Amino acid sequence: TGVAVGVMTVTDRRTVGTQTEDETIEWKISGRVGERFGDKVHLNVTSYNRKVLLTGEVPNEQTKLDIGEIAAKTENVLVAYNELQVAGISSLTARSSDSYITSKVKTRFIDAGQFSHNRVKVVTEAQVVYLLGIVNENEARSAIYVARTTEGVRKVVNGLEVVSEEEARRLDGGNKNSGATERKE
Repeated sequence: TGVAVGVMTVTDRRTVGTQTEDETIEWKISGRVGERFGDKVHLNVTSYNRKVLLTGEVPNEQTKLDIGEIAAKTENVLVAYNELQVAGISSLTARSSDSYITSKVKTRFIDAGQFSHNRVKVVTEAQVVYLLGIVNENEARSAIYVARTTEGVRKVVNGLEVVSEEEARRLDGGNKNSGATERKE
């Protein structure tokens, strides 16, 4: 497991500090929402480069707004994208189907060989695929195309942060172990 984590860390364009911060953000939001709403909601929190994606189901619009506010006010969050749906909690079958779609998209990234598949995080909810990551223009085009043409995908939401080729090379070059997490606003 350590080797796999090490490889993913090396191919990720976020610093190790930012990766750790993203995990902390996810835990904080999940914990705060869990304390307040318990099992009344189905929430997935994904943080990538301090940008938070909220997916899942909530019982009403007010709960959706409240969870969005919790996320937006969490320390170190730059922006929160509230994609929660006002609907009944999804079934285990639906979640399994979404997991399968995510696996298919990731496998197709590998098969396409256009970029390191670890540079794009894939989240699927209700057959909608959300793409997050720091990529150059060609990588973004490839990732979106692969996701859109994957069987079972109803829609693709592009949350990719596109950087220049030069910036991508710089990020690939060794900014990983600084632990610095400069806030860009």
